[in-house]
Amino acid sequence: MIPKSTCGSHNRIQTRQIPHGRGPNQPNSAPRVLIAGNYCHDILFKDDVILAETLGGAASFISNVFDGVSVPCNLVSKVGPDFAYSVPRDPIVVPDCKTTLFHAHFDSGVGGGERRDRVLQRVRACDPIRPSDLPEYRFDFGMAVGVAGEITVETVEKLVETCSTVVVDIQALIRAFDGVDGTVKLVGLKESGFFHLLPRIGFLKASAEEALFLELEEVRKLCCVVVTNGRRGCKVYWGDGEVDPTGAGDSFLGGFVAGLVNGLTVPDAALLGNLFGSLTVGKIGLPKFDSKLLVREEVQRRKMQCGNCRERKDDRFRFVNIAGHEQFHASLGAAKQTTIVTGVLPQYVTQPKLLPVSVNEEPIQIVDTAGKP
Repeated sequence: MIPKSTCGSHNRIQTRQIPHGRGPNQPNSAPRVLIAGNYCHDILFKDDVILAETLGGAASFISNVFDGVSVPCNLVSKVGPDFAYSVPRDPIVVPDCKTTLFHAHFDSGVGGGERRDRVLQRVRACDPIRPSDLPEYRFDFGMAVGVAGEITVETVEKLVETCSTVVVDIQALIRAFDGVDGTVKLVGLKESGFFHLLPRIGFLKASAEEALFLELEEVRKLCCVVVTNGRRGCKVYWGDGEVDPTGAGDSFLGGFVAGLVNGLTVPDAALLGNLFGSLTVGKIGLPKFDSKLLVREEVQRRKMQCGNCRERKDDRFRFVNIAGHEQFHASLGAAKQTTIVTGVLPQYVTQPKLLPVSVNEEPIQIVDTAGKP
């Protein structure tokens, strides 16, 4: 039965001992991941003509990647009674709210005009995810991956309390929305209300455009920052170090955390993120991965090679390349050549057509509200 919630309800966080165990949709296996982010209805337009209607939300893409590599996870998401899709993990249905809806407008530059960046509009938003919506169990990894302002400061605090490592997509923190037409804007991370939580966050993911709003040189001293740059891959920054593993946002983050869950080093996990990001290029909707995904075998082989990947006994992750990194990169490339992405999951998309560019790589037309370039 799908759980229900009351729109606008709010409960304060209470500090208490939280048991380490299974939630209602938690398989009896470990390590465990908790994803927090709402499902969405996405309508894609090209030159003002409807191109497709799909299931959206970063949480849907990330959980799809986890399913592809057999990483068990819990997902907390809110929708309205109008939610149009049957999904593997039931959302919380809010009776008197509607499902979050985005319109994404793409311009192909026809007619001789200059091609514009994607314009993204939040048409409506469902209820935020509150601390009381999260399961009362401990998790190895928690992910705050909201897209429409549904992640609150209190919810991130709860994730920090209940999860050993928290991974945050910066779009959950710095997106703001025009009060008239819902156009997505970005605000500076220091003005978002979340900045004080950075020392308690393990990894912060941002696109190259979003990174302009986070004061990278300061933030990298507080937590590890992963900056994605479309086909160019990503860079990982921490303290005074950085590595450039030789994706497309949401699927990248799913692959990256799947690597961490499997005990890979941070650079190796970033390679896995790049792979899954590249598999989504040119797709509208959730990609359908071949059930015989050879990447799983390469990840398990690399996990055995890594053994204990900690630099010191008190380190949870290793941030530098270890022997075999380049070979792992090559093996993932070979596995990709034999990986079949059989279109998209048809139950999550209608009217599918081809876009001139990848949906996931297309930059958003940024409206600066914090004085950033």
